[in-house]
Amino acid sequence: MACADNLGLSLPFPLPFRFTFKSFRQFSMRFPASTPNPSRIEAYSINVTASSVSVSSANDIFGWDDVLRISQSEISPDDSSNLRGYFEKVQLCNRRSDLQSEFLPFVIENQIVGYIHMGFAVLLRSFKDVFIFPKDDSFGGRFGYYVTLDSKLATAEKRTSAVGDVVKSLGEEWIPGIRNELFPVTTSFGAPILFSLERAAAPYFGVQGYATNLNGYVERDGQKYLWVAKRSQLKPTYPGRLDHLVAGGMPHGIACRENLVKECKEEAGIPRYISNKAIAVGAVSFLDIDGYSYNRYVLFCYDLKLSESFEPKNEDGEVESFKLIPAIQVADVVRKTQFFTPNCALVIIDFMFRHGYISPEYVGYLELLRSLRN
Repeated sequence: MACADNLGLSLPFPLPFRFTFKSFRQFSMRFPASTPNPSRIEAYSINVTASSVSVSSANDIFGWDDVLRISQSEISPDDSSNLRGYFEKVQLCNRRSDLQSEFLPFVIENQIVGYIHMGFAVLLRSFKDVFIFPKDDSFGGRFGYYVTLDSKLATAEKRTSAVGDVVKSLGEEWIPGIRNELFPVTTSFGAPILFSLERAAAPYFGVQGYATNLNGYVERDGQKYLWVAKRSQLKPTYPGRLDHLVAGGMPHGIACRENLVKECKEEAGIPRYISNKAIAVGAVSFLDIDGYSYNRYVLFCYDLKLSESFEPKNEDGEVESFKLIPAIQVADVVRKTQFFTPNCALVIIDFMFRHGYISPEYVGYLELLRSLRN
């Protein structure tokens, strides 16, 4: 069984005399990071007074009544605390960038496609017929090594099969939430696919992920309302939390528009003749480091104006219920709570910019706008 020294890696702590993969994981997990793991279920209790709303962690799962009790408060454009809640949501999706030096470049065909934590690289070292570790600092990194695939894996099909076998071998202990859904691995969006990788494994290889996200809204008496989804309690990630109307990762072999149409039908029962009217309005991005996970995503944003008579109906069991809520109140829920999934909050903040709910008069306007696309 290989240890980190075989990789030439200089770990930031002394190795115990009998070092195993399991002991390494237990060691690394013994010191929690300063911010909570986003996969942990967190609900909130709400105390409402005539003048303020406070939200604190609690063991109870929140419901729609809790969401609707978040009052819209008057705020002054020159108050720096105005955008603070939005900045906090951006930070929740962009944690621990200072730990990027702990990751090795993952290189395919002389191009960086991802980043692998030095501890996870120790696991991959056991699969000598798949992964190799050339001593070369031309791709950056502080260890003088990078990770690549054996030269005999020269086609996308061979790489997909070989890496897939490794992922299966590592299993749920090291890669939780395996979905048997393949994501394309490329150097950039639209570039040739170098191979395909199990979706749950993508953060452990630091590959760039892409998703389509849709804000469905209704206009009533000159006011915009957003359809908000409450995730099923059976979801493996963020059960019971809030989402915008439709979202879905970009799997292998499907274009953005077609993926959006598919997700609209599955998640909200939106027929193609309606979902085809969705307007592409840009993208937001984030990079989050959590243990061995180097999670980086680009979220393609769409807006879809719906009729007042439309009511979403979930078809894949992933949504518990929907609620139509005034956009200004949704903005308050995003600012004041963590009811929404972190990446969904980014898409809603972007909606608030584009529809005039966040204006240049607010202190920090440009900084917040830039932070959505860093």
